[in-house]
Amino acid sequence: MAEGRRYDGFVPGRFKLDAYGNGGFRFAEMSHRGSILTLPSGIKAWEVTDPDELTVGHFAPVIAEAADIELLLIGTGLDMVPLSPTIRQALSEAGLKIDVMQTGAAARTYNVLLAEDRHVAAALIAVG
Repeated sequence: MAEGRRYDGFVPGRFKLDAYGNGGFRFAEMSHRGSILTLPSGIKAWEVTDPDELTVGHFAPVIAEAADIELLLIGTGLDMVPLSPTIRQALSEAGLKIDVMQTGAAARTYNVLLAEDRHVAAALIAVG
């Protein structure tokens, strides 16, 4: 990760993702090792490391802000991994439209939609 302030858990506001890889992300002149959620309220650390271990509970912060989210991008790491039917159903019941893809593609798509001032959120699993 490039030089900058260290990120520890949550930063309020909407920020472009400046970089991803090396096990983390760079945004708002900060770097963070690990996965993140980009929500309408801000960017939050996300404890997920493996897409095969995802549960509905991992998406609780997203579901809590679902009314303010037009689209949720889910980056599942280096490979696109489908979500379980249980997770898909929970997100759908919360009124969320989702798009699952590799983390790199999700980060790039997030930046484009954010620049268009769309109500986008992302759940991004860090890649090495």
